[in-house]
Amino acid sequence: MLVLALPMMLTQVSQMGMGIADSMMAGRVSATDLAGVALGGNFFWPALLLLSGTIMSLTPTVSQLHGGGREKEAGEVVRQAFYVVLAGGGLMVLFLNSVEPLYHLLGVDPRAIPIAVDYLHAVSFGVVPLLGYFAMRFLCEGLSWTLPAMLIALSALLLKIPLNYLFIYGGFGIEPMGGVGCGWASVLVMWYQLLAISAVVSMSRISKVGVFARFSPPDFTAIVRLIRLGLPIGLTVFLEMSMFSVVTLMIGRLGVEAVAAHQIAASVGGMTFMVPLALGMAASIRVGFNVGAGNLAAARRSGWIAIGVSLVFALFAAMVVFYSRPWLAGLYSTELEVISLATDLLIFVVLFQFFDDAQVTAVGALRGFKDTRVPMWIAMFSYWAIGLPVGAVLAFGWLDGPVFEAYAGVRGFWVGLLAGLGCAALILVTRFHWLSSRDQHILAYASR
Repeated sequence: MLVLALPMMLTQVSQMGMGIADSMMAGRVSATDLAGVALGGNFFWPALLLLSGTIMSLTPTVSQLHGGGREKEAGEVVRQAFYVVLAGGGLMVLFLNSVEPLYHLLGVDPRAIPIAVDYLHAVSFGVVPLLGYFAMRFLCEGLSWTLPAMLIALSALLLKIPLNYLFIYGGFGIEPMGGVGCGWASVLVMWYQLLAISAVVSMSRISKVGVFARFSPPDFTAIVRLIRLGLPIGLTVFLEMSMFSVVTLMIGRLGVEAVAAHQIAASVGGMTFMVPLALGMAASIRVGFNVGAGNLAAARRSGWIAIGVSLVFALFAAMVVFYSRPWLAGLYSTELEVISLATDLLIFVVLFQFFDDAQVTAVGALRGFKDTRVPMWIAMFSYWAIGLPVGAVLAFGWLDGPVFEAYAGVRGFWVGLLAGLGCAALILVTRFHWLSSRDQHILAYASR
């Protein structure tokens, strides 16, 4: 499990590191720039994760083919996934360039809107290449080879930081762009990632599956099969991410300082989240491989190992965040009001480590069984029927009493996030326990 997961952890941490670099470097320009990047990201990331999650159907599909000794069939599956990349990516580009009215409709602080809109226009030029990168990355990971994605992500992070500096602060004839510069730096990195993973797939041992061996016309049966399996994966990720995004947009009504503090806490939480996310992805690969090989006991064991390791990490991460809260907040901003509020919000990041880590690892293990629809409904209930309403009720002061008043404003939203994640963790771990002990159900899902 750890042989697979450790490179994936570094991959996810490097990917998240690029977002943290955006937040830190834009925050050093102003709270308005940080808020603009955050608000732009709250449309970009949910849409991207919806599509990349859909393409993630490649991982359990390829891992089960790998477990059954049918790796050569994976090349055709990936070629069909490229059509999903082109169609979905094109729609996402149109969406990103049409969101300005939504900011005004939501009453977001008008100072941040121009930065958010220009940031989204910039990153739209990298959407299709980034989705193509994800398709080939998920192929490699489905074949239990996670090292290439790690090396590409680490080198991309090293490239992103100087590009950010150049576009945000200016230099070599480039005018300073502030937060918008994060978007243009990201585009160059996205194209680099596509070219790098293409070289890996065409020139390494992965070339045996023949992704680029020939052209394949659209096979709508295969495309529908990928979407039927992958769309619930994408929606599950989207439902969680979009809850965070809607919360950020609602916080946008409270001013740029509140958004900036929220973004700092979310950024720290996102970084610690990368480790259990990688464990969940590793669990998906191991569970899928063992199901394909017909070893259901090993599949069950792989899932529980991932969940257990994830909870051990949660304890470690909670202690680190708790004792370093002021220092962490100070890395992102020099404004005392923002630092003080962010330090308070990081208490919630400490608390939800256990819930967030357990739920994402359980989702990954269930994905290895090709169980994607039930987790989607669990996510919808937990995040949108529990998390968001609880947060809104507290944040906007719709309940009277001193206890409720203490959580008015941005803190109330974080109570809601904690409630939604706790609900999801409890139900998803229970779902894994139930499904992993029912061999007939597992085999039925595998035949999809």
